[in-house]
Amino acid sequence: SWSCWVRWKEQPLLGGHISSPGCLFVSLCSRFNWSELTPLGLWGRTLGLQTENSQFLLEGMPFRIFGGSVHYFRVPREYWEDRMLKMKACGLNTLTTYVPWNLHEKERGKFDFSQNLDLEAFLSLAAKNGLWVILRPGPYICSEWDLGGLPSWLLQDPEMQLRTTYKGFTEAVDAYFDHLMHVVVPLQARGPIIAVQVENEYGSYAKDPNYMTYVKMALLKRGIVELLMTSDNKNGLSFGLVEGALATVNFQKLEPGLLKYLDTVQRDQPKMVMEYWTGWFDNWGGPHYVFDADEMVTTVASVLKTGASINLYMFHGGTNFGFMNGALEADEYKSDVTSYDYDAVLTEAGDYTSKFFKLRQLFSVIIGHPLPLPPMIESKASYGAILLHQYISLWDVLPSLLQPIKSEFPVNMENLHLNDSTGQSFGYVLYETVIFGGGQLHTRNHVRDRAQVFVNTVYVGELDYNTVELFIPEGQGFRQLKLLVENRGRVNYGLALNEQRKGLIGDVFLNKTPLRNFKIYSLEMKPAFMKSLQQVSGWSSVPDYFVGPAFFRGRLWIEQQPQDTFLKLQGWEKGVVFVNGQNLGRYWKIGPQETLYLPGPWLKKGDNEIVIFEERTAGRIIQSVDIPYLGRTQYVD
Repeated sequence: SWSCWVRWKEQPLLGGHISSPGCLFVSLCSRFNWSELTPLGLWGRTLGLQTENSQFLLEGMPFRIFGGSVHYFRVPREYWEDRMLKMKACGLNTLTTYVPWNLHEKERGKFDFSQNLDLEAFLSLAAKNGLWVILRPGPYICSEWDLGGLPSWLLQDPEMQLRTTYKGFTEAVDAYFDHLMHVVVPLQARGPIIAVQVENEYGSYAKDPNYMTYVKMALLKRGIVELLMTSDNKNGLSFGLVEGALATVNFQKLEPGLLKYLDTVQRDQPKMVMEYWTGWFDNWGGPHYVFDADEMVTTVASVLKTGASINLYMFHGGTNFGFMNGALEADEYKSDVTSYDYDAVLTEAGDYTSKFFKLRQLFSVIIGHPLPLPPMIESKASYGAILLHQYISLWDVLPSLLQPIKSEFPVNMENLHLNDSTGQSFGYVLYETVIFGGGQLHTRNHVRDRAQVFVNTVYVGELDYNTVELFIPEGQGFRQLKLLVENRGRVNYGLALNEQRKGLIGDVFLNKTPLRNFKIYSLEMKPAFMKSLQQVSGWSSVPDYFVGPAFFRGRLWIEQQPQDTFLKLQGWEKGVVFVNGQNLGRYWKIGPQETLYLPGPWLKKGDNEIVIFEERTAGRIIQSVDIPYLGRTQYVD
């Protein structure tokens, strides 16, 4: 059905034009019209998505997947439909999404599928807007997300073996899947789900040959009947297979023979690129990565020319709100920034890029019916300077709001007796003990991930992966030694998942003597804590110069209907921003990211409360601007 190919000549188009070396090809002879193949049009279908003679059939009719990834948990619920309409306007017919276990079961046995985590509402909205769904429920999702979406409370077990058939892991997965599949299963034949992915890139982990079969059976036993798929990069492809699931491949650069390589692991099956990486993610201290739009659309056209199906990862990246960003640990630990803009087809705030219009033109030639018009862009607001007029030191907050846990030994974050024995997942932990005299403080690399060190309340220095030793000045009598440790984000990819406990994960030594008898304060900064913070006494006017750690607060008054904006924190060093109780995420002066995305739906007419937790050097104002700045750019190699 794709036998006749002609050169697609360069044409001007809205927002840019295609001008790339070589040829871009599309089929002009046998267009693919799926206007009748919609979830509502095939409600109650019986065959679903099948594979036959190297092609997909949907309810017995030839079908190709033109997909895009949008993660409901990275996008405010009020904007879900806008992003879906933009997918349709680009020419896509399928939405793919991960499901983050660590949000749906933050505490063991307590499940949350409400508000921004209402997966059923998200999938039903996709159906309403004519989008099929490939669901990627994990349990591991990678996705530059803390611990690849696995809940940190799994690491309370010192013997835990994540992503294996270790009993402690499979029992937790079974309990989670019991709840998740209750939501998912009804949305198959009577909903938009046409395929379900078994785990995620397991070929790059491959620690247990029985694990993929376990995950597959866990899905089937709970009522999953749609087509199963796996997803791996080229190197992991042959190690991530499981019988009965279609293997798909992930890449950014189309190496010669890469798609044909799929034939070596499975014969006479349709080819599918589950993740075509439209951009890349950023780490703190690095550049903002971008991927050339012309190179991207050339590769997409080349993939389509082979007759393969494709999913754009990401179509719209969104934001790692709160403390949910992941990290990499190859040569060194690098945590991901708050923005998940990804240089994707839509920006972090959902605006069009040149990639959108180039892809829309490509797909419009392939598709045998007119594409809907792109929705109007939501305007952005610049609310100007916002004065942070009050502050309260962290040391003044502790006595009134937090009860310490007393322990002879340091305890890692996950094993603190909190949250119905689920431990602490995110944020900061303060370890406080008494010392006599000074000398060499040595961590033996037990700090995860970064500690500010104070004697009484005087800042002494920082400890992290690279700095494991610090001189403590001599002083008279007994003094308090405080280590404020930040969990900067758990590694989400690679072989080190089992080693992602945070806080102090072992002894810290002063003059070769291990420190003992700690008071440990949990600083998760959950909504209840932030609400209590507003009522605490001790807030005062900000002096001309002050160093943290401290909380600062100010007000943003809005006269009209609130709009999206971006907060620029020039003059601030490192911390977290809360607006009306919502955690926007981290900022850090080392960049690359310099603005935090603030969605309009999280603002209200009138008075809006802004609270900043600053670890060190505070400014007096922040700026609300209408253009994001994600840092100096570097093209992906």
